[in-house]
Amino acid sequence: MGASRVAVVKTRPGSVFADYHRLMNLAGYQEVLDRGSDTALKVNISWHYFFPGSSTTPWQLEGVIRTLLSDGFSRDRIHACHNRTVVIDAHLGERENKQVHVVEAFGLRNIHLYEDEEWIDVRTAVGDLTDRFLCLNEVYRDGFMIPKRLIGENIIHLPTIKTHIFTTTTGAMKNAFGGLLNERRHWTHPVIHETLVDLLRIQQKIHTGIFAVMDGTFAGDGPGPRCMTPHVKDLLLASSDMVAIDAISAKLMGFDPLSIKYIRLAHEAGLGCGDPREIEIVGDEEAGRENWHFVGPFKKMTFASRMQHRIYWGSLKKPIEWSLKTVLAPWSYIASVTYHDSFWYPLFARKKMAAALSSHWGRLFRNYETLQATERGFETVGTESAPFKRTGWRAAVRSIPILFKSIKEAPEFIQRRKRRKKSETPGNSSRKQD
Repeated sequence: MGASRVAVVKTRPGSVFADYHRLMNLAGYQEVLDRGSDTALKVNISWHYFFPGSSTTPWQLEGVIRTLLSDGFSRDRIHACHNRTVVIDAHLGERENKQVHVVEAFGLRNIHLYEDEEWIDVRTAVGDLTDRFLCLNEVYRDGFMIPKRLIGENIIHLPTIKTHIFTTTTGAMKNAFGGLLNERRHWTHPVIHETLVDLLRIQQKIHTGIFAVMDGTFAGDGPGPRCMTPHVKDLLLASSDMVAIDAISAKLMGFDPLSIKYIRLAHEAGLGCGDPREIEIVGDEEAGRENWHFVGPFKKMTFASRMQHRIYWGSLKKPIEWSLKTVLAPWSYIASVTYHDSFWYPLFARKKMAAALSSHWGRLFRNYETLQATERGFETVGTESAPFKRTGWRAAVRSIPILFKSIKEAPEFIQRRKRRKKSETPGNSSRKQD
């Protein structure tokens, strides 16, 4: 395996765009992206509400766009892309996290992969590579679909540094989970580590270039990717090796990367380097050797995360997990929205977010649409903390339409409607013809 490189750069609002440009070039992004292909910016939305460290930041998205344009990539060949889950509203999320403001300001296409985009069978896309899958053939016995438009495109993943209740950490590899799979991706949770390895194989087959730019201006510790404690870390990471960047991110948080199953499996499969001793850190090398001593996602789990662990790996697996693959599955979407949007966020998020909201990055977020940026960054970010509005009854009321949408757009119900519509179409009768 050749030497893998991860760029690490310290940053501040006043130089954030210049720092992103330096970061990406240190990591050699121009060496791996094909200028003749479209470039998809895979935005991460782990929560539709703003929560520091949870989702792609607006300055992360803008820093990447500015770098691409200044280095001669065609504006017409760059687009943002989103997928969704039944419990995350991507349209609400891109507004609340101020991502769509950036996309529109630069006149880029903004593509939601689940809307008006063609999805094709994975075997059509990657052929015999499916024979090497660790688990997806078992999870989806009838096959599964991936977005056709991603085939032959570059992709730049835009994750943040944070922990995750299923995978310990989450980053570049897991960002593909929200792009290549559709709403039934919760079927893969019992084998989530193997799934991420299979998805990386697919990416290396279908993309003309793969790159990741990870924002650590905020970093999240605890039961992520939503119910975390955000910390201000002023750090940026980038690499063309998805395994290596996740490994360095994990090491910064205080974990042994090779003890995390998805990193170890990908490393052993030769899909990237997960051993920090074999990874070259360029840029601010001292920052790349920091240890933040995060407690991780499992020591102070929420009620919801404990129940999810019991359903997918514990005592509730046999009596309950089967229901998530039937028309009964929407009970879990209702439970998730009710807990996170109607209960946890209104009651607990303010305290968790307080220090981050008052930081220079929190103030930058508050004023992002109105501040005048220079080529380097923002000379001033304002003096007031980012506001926190979604508390109490206001947040509970706002969660009601999200709850109804999760039920209406449940894939189990959508599939039933599609079958019903197909059976009612002339020429599609299931009756045997004479």
